[in-house]
Amino acid sequence: MSKLLDIPELASLRGGASLVRIPPHTDVPLTPRVRQLIDTPEFRRLSRISQLGLVAHVYPAANHTRHEHSLGVFRSALDYLTRLACDDRFTAVVSVQDAELFLVSALLHDLGHWPFCHPIEDIRLPQTPDHELFANSFLLEGEVADCLRDDWGVNPRDVVTLLSGKPTDRKSKILKSMLSGPLDVDKVDYLMRDSLHAGVPYGQNFDRGRLIQSLCLNEAGDGMAITDKGKTAAEMMVFARYVMFSEVYWHHAVRAATAMLQRAFYLLSGSLDMDSLFRMTELPMIDAMCAAAGDGPAAELLDGLFGPSRRLYKRLAQYSLFEEPHLYARLARKPFPWLSAVAEQFASVASTAMSRVVAPHEVLFDAPPVGLEVEFNIDVYFAKQRAYRRLGDVSPVVRTLAREQFDDYVKRVRLFVHPRVADDMRDLRNLPELLAEAIDRVG
Repeated sequence: MSKLLDIPELASLRGGASLVRIPPHTDVPLTPRVRQLIDTPEFRRLSRISQLGLVAHVYPAANHTRHEHSLGVFRSALDYLTRLACDDRFTAVVSVQDAELFLVSALLHDLGHWPFCHPIEDIRLPQTPDHELFANSFLLEGEVADCLRDDWGVNPRDVVTLLSGKPTDRKSKILKSMLSGPLDVDKVDYLMRDSLHAGVPYGQNFDRGRLIQSLCLNEAGDGMAITDKGKTAAEMMVFARYVMFSEVYWHHAVRAATAMLQRAFYLLSGSLDMDSLFRMTELPMIDAMCAAAGDGPAAELLDGLFGPSRRLYKRLAQYSLFEEPHLYARLARKPFPWLSAVAEQFASVASTAMSRVVAPHEVLFDAPPVGLEVEFNIDVYFAKQRAYRRLGDVSPVVRTLAREQFDDYVKRVRLFVHPRVADDMRDLRNLPELLAEAIDRVG
């Protein structure tokens, strides 16, 4: 039997440890050293940061936390190691100490997240850190660092390197692919968990157990692959990810809320202490932004999101790679400051066309951000032929979503406007021409 299975947390799956239960009916074993980590202030902070943030404006039950998600990722990490402990190629490279480093990295992978992290990161302001690097201050000092050293025998810097560094050897490439790759422990959890709490079936319809039981190493021996028995489960996971982005993460009303938050944050960015702000939990951060907004334009945007009445901006138009591709190409993946300038110019152009004032903050553009989603592809091992093939080469379902750009299918350019001007602006007959004029003004 592999020594990996003697790791206390893996052994506890067979009984004997205290447990905490998370949805859906999932037991997470709590050994003393795991409990020490999750009881630190740095980890407890995640219990007051929602996993999906603004998605709850559309799916009201989607208010689960990064704390719950992190426990789910940790449980998935245990399941991955249990399976791979039976793989001779894996155990020849990954030692017990390496596996324990992987476990704590999975548990702590979201430690650097702040509230509304991904929408704020997508703005790409120079003073906004990468959340993975922001985690360093939580990992390298304080109770988490003490626990890693004293209870796990893990150097905190090794966790930092695994989470945010570039892997250079075979072992680190394997562990990195398990944490951040096409079939990583993060995706396996968040697709299912987000779908569950949103109350939709899309992210729950892949066979997680079958997928994990098919895990193996790729042909090069430096990353995750699956056997052919997991091919259908992997196809379903690819499609689950596609539909979750299309129907949940990029739902038009979710993106209206996102555009409002991004413009407000952009307007306030010069007056916010980012380091202090990003260490806050959700409600204090909202209060800090509202205080900084005063009675300026950002205040109206924030009040529509977090005030007593929900007041989301209305969708005036949307463009995709297939609907008005020319306008889509001119607006997609552009820097946020440029996109905001176009919105302000469109407000001016529309004001003239409508013979009424449209304030600059009453027009918002939401577009695919500069950074692209990671394309989804993985090796499949066919045991009878003793051959590896790319999943995209043997699956018509995956071929399009792995080889064509995923973002072009699920992310659209949308024009949102304040509810009080929406009806009048819908009467504009030459909207594409006015939009092109605004773009030309900015250049």
